[in-house]
Amino acid sequence: MPNKKTKYPTTKSGKIKNDVYEKELFKLQLELVKLQEWIKHEGLRVVVIFEGRDAAGKGGVIKRITQHLNPRICPVVALPAPTERQQSQWYFQRYVPHLPAAGEMVLFDRSWYNRAGVERVMGFCTEEEHQEFLRTCPEFERMLVRSGIKVIKYWFSVSDEEQEKRFQSRLVEPHKRWKLSPMDLESRARWMDYSKAKDEMFAHTDIKQAPWFVVNSDIKKHARLNCIAHLLDQFEYEDLTPDMIELPERTDRGAYIRPPMHDQTFVPEIYPGGGTPRKQAD
Repeated sequence: MPNKKTKYPTTKSGKIKNDVYEKELFKLQLELVKLQEWIKHEGLRVVVIFEGRDAAGKGGVIKRITQHLNPRICPVVALPAPTERQQSQWYFQRYVPHLPAAGEMVLFDRSWYNRAGVERVMGFCTEEEHQEFLRTCPEFERMLVRSGIKVIKYWFSVSDEEQEKRFQSRLVEPHKRWKLSPMDLESRARWMDYSKAKDEMFAHTDIKQAPWFVVNSDIKKHARLNCIAHLLDQFEYEDLTPDMIELPERTDRGAYIRPPMHDQTFVPEIYPGGGTPRKQAD
């Protein structure tokens, strides 16, 4: 784990230097692998919720957390808009099947808090449904905690100016344009409404059993390191990294003769590797 007293070198703008960031990120990711093995070994059940404004950097943090983890142990849940049938169900019903079994840590890229955020602001739920959510959500989460599930909730806080900057970059960079949905554009116009909705949500759901942790995300790289370091601090885990494995010798191929290569259909090598001629392989 990083030393909180250590001063890391930064650029003139106050951002951590890229080489230092990459080094620290990999250190934290190695710790995440250890945490994963501990969760599996101990049969823990963990839910991590990522919420915040559009373009606040939630996806980037989730991507760095899961980069070297087993998706069977650490799956990401990002549900689409509810179907007509799901809209008629108990609100929390479609989230329950995604809760963790023993040895799993589930990351929710947005969660049941949609009702307190986008649904509230955009009018996708009634005032009665919103108030019912604020009443029942704390009880729902207390029930999860009592059942043995560890619930960790992160809110990514981004300034108006930084969010606008990120929206503008999505307009001009083709590989990011898919991130800019009509809902994002509407959220940009309703900044104040989202602020009020978030404040009301915190007032009701920032409970002792599952408190909100706010991540300052104006600088993405800092947010990633700080969030991952904090997540690791929520556990007392041991290093269960498997010992070095010795690979067994290959068995004798015997009389096996492979079919000729021209009987197989290969992907065209648009980017040839060069070097020695390609050997026949399985």
